[in-house]
Order: sequence, then C-alpha cells, then structure tokens
Amino acid sequence: MNVVGTVESLWRYPVKSMRGEHLESAFAGFSGIYGDRIFAFHDTGAPAGFPYLTGREREQMLLFQPRFRDAARARKPDNQDEAEALPPGVTPVYADTADLMVDVQTPDGATLAIDDPALIRLLSEGLRERHQLRLTRSQRSLTDCRPVSLFSKQTVQQIGDEMGMTLDKRRFRANIYLDLGSGEGFAEDRFVGHALRIGDKVVLAVTDRDPRCKMITLDPETAEQNPEVMKRVARTHDGKAGVYAAVLVEGTIRTGDQVSLIN
Repeated sequence: MNVVGTVESLWRYPVKSMRGEHLESAFAGFSGIYGDRIFAFHDTGAPAGFPYLTGREREQMLLFQPRFRDAARARKPDNQDEAEALPPGVTPVYADTADLMVDVQTPDGATLAIDDPALIRLLSEGLRERHQLRLTRSQRSLTDCRPVSLFSKQTVQQIGDEMGMTLDKRRFRANIYLDLGSGEGFAEDRFVGHALRIGDKVVLAVTDRDPRCKMITLDPETAEQNPEVMKRVARTHDGKAGVYAAVLVEGTIRTGDQVSLIN
C-alpha cells in the first residue's frame, strides 16, 4: 500500500443543503456517512430527477444549522461493535427515526424541530407558488450521486490561489477533507478508478470526479454568491473539483487517519 495522505477533517450534513457539522470520527457505511443528509425537503417545483429544495434555489438554507437531538446515538450504529465482531464483519443496524431526530437553529437564533411546520414556512419564504415543500426522511444518505465525497485541502488552496483570494473549504461540502502532503491541487483526481484504505479498516472505491454547481459559489457563513468560483472551476478544471467514492468496507474514520492507495 502507498500512503498518500491523512484525513484533515470530517463533516456530515444532517439536512440536505443546510450547514454541516464537524466530526472527530464518523461511521462510513455502504449508504454513506452515518447521519449524513438523512433529511431533505421535497420540492414540487424541482425537476423529477432531483426533487429537493437546495441552496441553488434558496441560498439562505446554508444559514440553518441542524443538530441531532441525541448526539451520542447519532455518532454510530448502536450495535456496531457487536456486528463487527462477527466474521466476516456483519452490517450493523441503523437507529430508528425517533433516535435520529434533528433540531434546526434558524438564522435568527430560534430552534425548531425538523418536522415543525414553521420550518417549512420559513424555507418557503420568497419561493414561487409552484414550490410546495414537504419533509423527507431516509435511512440512506440523500447524496446527489455517490455516498461519500472527498476533497483535498490542497485543491481548496489552488482554486483560491488561482482566484487571488482565500476560500473557505466548507463551500465544497465534502464529507472527508484530505491532506495530501504536497502543495499540488487536484491530486485526488488520480484516485478515480482506484481504492483507498482509510485508517485500519475502511476501504473506499473512488468512482468519479465531482461535477460542481452553484453551491460552491455560496459563502458558508453569509450565503452570499461569488459566481467567479464556479467560473474558475468551469474554465480551468472542466467544471469538476473533488471526487466521489463508494464504501467497500464499512468502519469508523477518524481525523488524522492515514490514507493509503491500495490498488
């Protein structure tokens, strides 16, 4: 195995298009990072192939901060240790919906339950009449394409350098940020078609480069747009930045874990 870097930080997004939360460790399952994007708001005004309200239509969604009501239960499956002890490693059981309830802090500081109708009213403000919202809850991560996204801090740095500004890595909304050691950006592109081991157990198959959209133009602190970010990625990097991966071997990932290329 060839060591290529370390895990710089871990993130999950309990509600699709809302703010993420920084984690010290995360369970990576076949369906994605445990607790990642398990809630979304179905939008009747969105395309049938992608029927969710996101920051593309409602930029202010990025200023809503979701938090699991029971942080300990949301950290990993209850029976993870027992399941992993059974050869060859049994798939653990995810918690019931009631055990993974989320409260959302609104931009004005109020806290609402994820299923409070007042939250839908807030999210609907400024939308056209055709956008009727309802809450969706899933046992799997409601990611755009693949279960897990990876992005190197070197790529963040390179895009910022090309633009002559400092970029906040959070605008790229990855699950796993990597430190690949060198100053070279977009080194993660070379992992496509290969497998990575993270820590002592988790194995990811890196499947695709990540096609980017308006979301990367939005400042994660203010939700203000900077279209130049997308223009730069489109002109210089084929509109893609970061990579997608599927989980081949489940397990826990921790900040600082070694990342190795295994084939």
